Amino acid sequence: FTHRSQHNIYFLPKIEGLDPEHPALQQFETVNHTICADQIPHSALVDLYNWPPLAGFLAEVMEKPALYPMDDPLACLNVMAYRDGELLGWHFDRSEFTTTLLLQAPEQGGEFEYRTGLRDENNPNYAGVGAFLQSSNASTSKLILHPGTLNVFRGRNTLHRVTPIQGARERIIAVFPISNIRPYALPTKTILDFTGAPLSHLNNTARLCLLLVHTGDRNRNTYFGKYKVTYRR
Repeated sequence: FTHRSQHNIYFLPKIEGLDPEHPALQQFETVNHTICADQIPHSALVDLYNWPPLAGFLAEVMEKPALYPMDDPLACLNVMAYRDGELLGWHFDRSEFTTTLLLQAPEQGGEFEYRTGLRDENNPNYAGVGAFLQSSNASTSKLILHPGTLNVFRGRNTLHRVTPIQGARERIIAVFPISNIRPYALPTKTILDFTGAPLSHLNNTARLCLLLVHTGDRNRNTYFGKYKVTYRR
């Protein structure tokens, strides 16, 4: 699936109290191509993702009592390819941390850049974030990744991006969502925004059952194909 979007760094249509023209809400482009887990069900990557020692290792690294692979058969693992000229725009992650495995590096470009210290849980620092985005980004750091590198990155409050790819060789990376919640399935809109998968691909019974028990969606409506699912306590 091809994912192409214009977004701000928060992946939100608006922020209450913030002018739509505020520099922190400027738009960035992201373009990539996604293979979802249900398209490679018996692959080594899926086996690795579901291998219990991996979640145990990450729990130790992140100092968590326990972590679990996602139960969502579509979104539990994604492989993303970035081609010549494509990129991942500046953003904050929606989860506390992200785990990735670089499978193939591009000929040039595709550098993982990040900027720490712009915000924290108590201070969104919109002025500072906006000032950084309007600058030349000279204060960024780069994380050098080689094929086979497992990267565990705290991205919720660390602004980051992947610079445009240069050359014929794609940048290919696997994303391993790991959570302290189980069972867990991503909301439908999040998957649509993240992978570019059409709604028809999400319309399967396994995902619908998981969404019914996904506690994060209680008291909200989720449209699943032609079905409207209402969550009640």
